[in-house]
Amino acid sequence: MTETDHISLAFTKIGGIFVIPPENIATKLDGIKAFVFDWDGVFNNGTKDQDGTSLFSEVDSMGTNLLRFSGYMTHRRIPCVAVISGERNSASFSWTRRECFSACYYKIANKTDALNHFCEHFNLKPGEIAFVFDDVLDLSFAEMAGLRIFVQRKANPLFNQFVIKNKIADYVTGSESGNFAVREACELMIGLKGVFEQVITERMAYSDLYREYITTRNEVTTKYFTFENGNTIELNP
Repeated sequence: MTETDHISLAFTKIGGIFVIPPENIATKLDGIKAFVFDWDGVFNNGTKDQDGTSLFSEVDSMGTNLLRFSGYMTHRRIPCVAVISGERNSASFSWTRRECFSACYYKIANKTDALNHFCEHFNLKPGEIAFVFDDVLDLSFAEMAGLRIFVQRKANPLFNQFVIKNKIADYVTGSESGNFAVREACELMIGLKGVFEQVITERMAYSDLYREYITTRNEVTTKYFTFENGNTIELNP
């Protein structure tokens, strides 16, 4: 078996669905320069507290960090990474700042607005973005993204079928919303890039390369954007 076959087997064993062959996903990853994540239903199960906040897991957080390190290890640059949410969420603000994400978009009713702005602001094309998403509001973005990873829920089987039938995803997670689906998506992408063992070995040793990555990553200042009356507004929440 090839390494790609081993990776495919590992993820199908946990319920993951390859809508396109894993080797095609690996090919797509060669052209990916940025990673965008929805928040509600992706980093969590969508449940909110009385203040409208939904939280995150450190397991998923480590996944995003390892994913960014894999990009730095390969290209010696920090890939652009963003969260795009339909709501204002204080946890996503503090977390993206802590993790030094490139951007956090919030109160986004039409996510293609955020996609267009993100591409223009960071000099990207939609086909250079990998998008991790879970629901109806994300589909317009997913249709345009270069790589699409869909976080499934057993509670919406018809929607799951719709996404697969219409080929709006390249991979469907075996993990449901709120059950470390982000970590699954990140490990899949790192694995199919062929660098998973090196990423873990470098991080385990806290190597000079990883220290260099962390220093460079921590220099990134997170930008916060929303839209009002068709205009982009940058804030510092």
